[in-house]
Amino acid sequence: MFAAAALAILMAMGLALVRALRGPTVFDRVLAANSIATLAILLLAVVGFLFGRPEFLDIGITYGLLNLISTLAVLKFWRFGDLGRASEEEEDRA
Repeated sequence: MFAAAALAILMAMGLALVRALRGPTVFDRVLAANSIATLAILLLAVVGFLFGRPEFLDIGITYGLLNLISTLAVLKFWRFGDLGRASEEEEDRA
């Protein structure tokens, strides 16, 4: 049953990869990359359960945090063209 779940996750990753390569906009590609990372975390959890390695969940949590930070960084870079620039709201407060 868990092997079937792992296979289904791999198939979903393949579909998300196709969307990442063919996405018409940057936002489609970022969303597909985020989906691939989420599916990779799920795959880590399933494989960890199959092999009796609970430490794979710790790796998945770490990977999830890195996924969140990298997605926010890519979107901020795409919007402002620079990661160090503050938004207009933050500039107005300063």
